[in-house]
Amino acid sequence: MKKIALCSIVLISLFAFTYTQKSEFSKTSLSKKLITPENKTISFKKILKKHTGKVTVIEVWASWCGDCVKAMPKVKEMQANNPNVDYVFISMDKAFDKWQAGIEKHELKGDHYWATDGMKGEFGTSIDLDWIPRYIILDKNGNIVIYRAIETDFDKINEQLKKLK
Repeated sequence: MKKIALCSIVLISLFAFTYTQKSEFSKTSLSKKLITPENKTISFKKILKKHTGKVTVIEVWASWCGDCVKAMPKVKEMQANNPNVDYVFISMDKAFDKWQAGIEKHELKGDHYWATDGMKGEFGTSIDLDWIPRYIILDKNGNIVIYRAIETDFDKINEQLKKLK
């Protein structure tokens, strides 16, 4: 019985620390290169620097992702209610043309980037990506205030955006 209890405590502790809130990105994630709509490379660090001084919502998504598409109306509502927030979309699409078509089809407003190696690639791994859509919220100083939110967390996201105004 003691072994079962001990194993349970260890498993719960490991699970709890897996989703620890982070306040900044790792050096590894900041150094990762993404692709712009003009098919040029840019580091994640430079992308974030462009949004310094603004509250920023980062959405990691893909055009093939059913949950991502289902969440688009909520994203558009969030944008309408928070026009002073910057929006950065990072796609996990498998091909440049699919990514471009997804942006156009869903009329996504914001800055767009493509992680060419998918969810399990270097960039996805560096931000602990385990599900899309994934939302990360940054304050005006670039500090992470929400590190892991998914499509069911819009109440939490909207509440945080109100606090950051």
